[in-house]
Amino acid sequence: MRQYLLSIYQPDGDPPPPEFLEPVMRNLEALNAEIREAGAWVFAGGLFPPSTATVLKLKDEEVLMTDGPFVEGKEHLGGFTIIQAPDLDAALDWGRKYARVLAPLSIEVRPMEHGSCR
Repeated sequence: MRQYLLSIYQPDGDPPPPEFLEPVMRNLEALNAEIREAGAWVFAGGLFPPSTATVLKLKDEEVLMTDGPFVEGKEHLGGFTIIQAPDLDAALDWGRKYARVLAPLSIEVRPMEHGSCR
């Protein structure tokens, strides 16, 4: 089975109020339990805000460090789930479920490449 990265993009800014966020998180935990029961679960995690990031970049043989995100945008990667699925269609089915649970957030589904760096 191939592994897929389901990236969860969220808008910059303050998190939603608890009365909105709590039912979303309950539904997300139910979906994660469904994925585990189906044997598709590999790993998942949430991320701290982009302001906590440190970017490393090689320039003229020196590695430069910069605080904060490398790119400015209206959205950022807020979390991710790695699943295993027999094919892209099955992975997209899981992605659709995440999109329903986490609406209006965007979910990107991307196959993972193993064994090489390109």
